[in-house]
Amino acid sequence: MALARRVTAVLPLVGAVATAVTLTGAAFFTVAHAGCADTGRFVERDGVVEFVGGCVDGHRLPAVPKIDNARYDVKP
Repeated sequence: MALARRVTAVLPLVGAVATAVTLTGAAFFTVAHAGCADTGRFVERDGVVEFVGGCVDGHRLPAVPKIDNARYDVKP
């Protein structure tokens, strides 16, 4: 009876560790096969840190939509 209680108490922990290991392996596999040779780097220019390089092309990203504030008249 005591052995059964110990096994049922440890079973959720073993399941959680197995799930974490599986998800970590999937993440490493995804990153390894992303197909991006240039990982990019952070460069400081004029006191501002910006990301240079990488596989993301800024011109292909969607533009931020302009939404008028209906409640308040905000003037910059």
